[in-house]
Amino acid sequence: MSQAANTRTPYIVCNKVTKSFGTHQVLQGVSTAFSKGEVTVIIGASGSGKSTLLRALNRLEPHDGGTITIDGVPVTDHEATLQKQRCEVGMVFQQFNLFGHMTVLDNVTLAPRRIHKISRSAANAKAMQLLERVGMQDHAHKYPWQLSGGQQQRVAIARALAMEPQVMLFDEPTSALDPEMVQEVLEVMRSLAKEGMTMIVVTHEMGFAREVADRVMFFDQGCIAHEAPPAEFFARPANERIAAFIGRVAH
Repeated sequence: MSQAANTRTPYIVCNKVTKSFGTHQVLQGVSTAFSKGEVTVIIGASGSGKSTLLRALNRLEPHDGGTITIDGVPVTDHEATLQKQRCEVGMVFQQFNLFGHMTVLDNVTLAPRRIHKISRSAANAKAMQLLERVGMQDHAHKYPWQLSGGQQQRVAIARALAMEPQVMLFDEPTSALDPEMVQEVLEVMRSLAKEGMTMIVVTHEMGFAREVADRVMFFDQGCIAHEAPPAEFFARPANERIAAFIGRVAH
């Protein structure tokens, strides 16, 4: 990681965050910070707590204990604050979650028009810029069912960007895609990283982690078992469990 990365200001801070589903504790006192301009890739076995942490960051999954702050403000159920935070923290899901009855353009403009009260013409102009950024400008008037999975996910990224977030969360954004469509989505994510977007990415794409991440974080049984810059993380796995995981997924 560069010296600049070490001096970045923490934007999202987690302090001893816990979360249980029934008797199963999914997050066990997670403490970490995510800084502006940093790309963090979170890896680990299914059920290790990666996606739960991501969902807790914007309150899709309320945490039970500890604190999460975004730009110094605690994440709670306070409605006005939460809405502001959700505008600042965009999220892209495994399933694209586009509105099937709306065109691509309307999917991208809906939130800015409803939440930021932007006029339709201004929202459309901004949406077309974003669709061009993700290579989807020629599909603006199509419906989601007319698109491939990779195209739908690129629209979902444009939709999240339409709110001008400070941070983008990606929850396994390529895992529902056919293999030939994975790269087109990763390419959009690479370009966002190059532009300096703060990103927290849960993924099994080890090549992306090696190439784009400032740091790689390994989750194991609800804890951060290890984190390091990618060159160090992959060259010298911290333990056998991490080495075995990398061996399984980096095929």
